[in-house]
Amino acid sequence: MFYLIWQAIYLVTFVASLYALIEAIRTPAAAFELMDKQTKKLWVILTGVATALSLLAVFSGTGMFVILGLVATLVFLLDVRPAVKGAGGNSNNGPYGPW
Repeated sequence: MFYLIWQAIYLVTFVASLYALIEAIRTPAAAFELMDKQTKKLWVILTGVATALSLLAVFSGTGMFVILGLVATLVFLLDVRPAVKGAGGNSNNGPYGPW
């Protein structure tokens, strides 16, 4: 029973890490510097390692370093992504969205 719960946690962590990796790759590098966050290269590496570790945990059933990857993923998704998402090159955005 506990094995299935941990497998579900590993799978959810993998999906979140993969999403964070894709978002880090899609975001322009200038947005990271504009919002005074770390570089795009660092975030792509961190989320890539988190994705690899969580995928390894899904297949092996053991996830000793998955928590570290989950922390990096959550920091990116909850802090960095919202900050850099608004810094993109859309010039027709008002304070409440596009107009």
